[in-house]
Amino acid sequence: MTETLFTNARLADGTLNDILVSDGRISAIDKAGTSAATAKTVDIAGALLVPSFVEGHIHLDTSFYGDKWIPHKACTNGFDVHERVAFQAENMAAAAPMDERARNQLDLCIANGALQMRSHVMVDGSVGLKSLETILAVREAYRAIIDIQLVAFPQSGILKSPGTPDLMDEAIGMGADLVGGLDPLSFDRDIKGHLDVVFGIAEKRGVDVDIHLHDAGTMGAMTIEEICARTTALGMQGRVAVSHAYGLGDLGPDAIKKIAALIAKSGVAIMTNAPGNHNFPPVALLRAAGVTVFSGNDNIRDSWWPFGDGDMLRRAEIIAYRSGFYTDAELAAAFDVVTAGGAKALNLEGYGIAIGAKADFVTLTAEHVPEAVVAIPKPRRVFKEGRLVAENGAVVR
Repeated sequence: MTETLFTNARLADGTLNDILVSDGRISAIDKAGTSAATAKTVDIAGALLVPSFVEGHIHLDTSFYGDKWIPHKACTNGFDVHERVAFQAENMAAAAPMDERARNQLDLCIANGALQMRSHVMVDGSVGLKSLETILAVREAYRAIIDIQLVAFPQSGILKSPGTPDLMDEAIGMGADLVGGLDPLSFDRDIKGHLDVVFGIAEKRGVDVDIHLHDAGTMGAMTIEEICARTTALGMQGRVAVSHAYGLGDLGPDAIKKIAALIAKSGVAIMTNAPGNHNFPPVALLRAAGVTVFSGNDNIRDSWWPFGDGDMLRRAEIIAYRSGFYTDAELAAAFDVVTAGGAKALNLEGYGIAIGAKADFVTLTAEHVPEAVVAIPKPRRVFKEGRLVAENGAVVR
């Protein structure tokens, strides 16, 4: 048995503790100074020790991080998903090799403390299975230091893109973990047909669902209601997520409370990265209703926007800032969205700082979680199953 004792670790409750890790799992948590010595000791020196961050929504195949700068191109008439997809195709044709860009992005996220990730990967008639093949190989290369779920994502639509339903089904057979979707009403103009494919593959393959939904107002709300109905009918509570769900931020008080109750009852999770150019789901209201809310950096320096630093702690700060969170409890809720909320949405096993959990954690120079959310402290040390995998902003190899 391999054991490591982490001493003087400050937990979220402010206490200093020694944490014993045995074969990659937390086997004991004791008041600092009371644990017996082991073969190897790592002094946390009073730093705040928190669970590794959950990057719940990212695109490893389309980021330009580490590549040459690509100037952002604005849509001709506000925000248009079809136009953004066209811009992306243009930019990807001139980008560096996908595996190189994906590795750059992974190194960035790991160094910031994300050790669990869900990435959407294009699988449709425009690219076939090529992107998935590349990202599957990258995932295998990084298997020892980050856990990655892959979503077969139909960026060009399902019904509009010939052959996409069969490709998505094949993608699951190749190793993708979830089936995705994209704006069933506004993009494919057929909510029933679109969701028939998505949930049909999920039911056939026994996998979870994560659907991009950019549609605003009542169109977005109606789509969410249909997704909730499908989820309940198939007994998939806790296995379906809606990413972005901008329309939830457009609804009036009575409408949002009603749909929040429906979402909670159906067990559908909501992902938001609180982007600056859209209304976004009311995080506090949804959480109060019992909805699982999680987050991700989404696009990092790609065709959709030039921002992104791979830091889920900064994402918590952005969510808190845009949500008007000021109290310690509210700041802790924003932190929960990028940690425990993400773990619940992704159905992660053994997550957290608890006996029996995987020893995946990050050290922060902060007295407590609320301070960490507003200060976004660096440098950090990042441990995967008790092994140091990143420090001082770089992956340890």
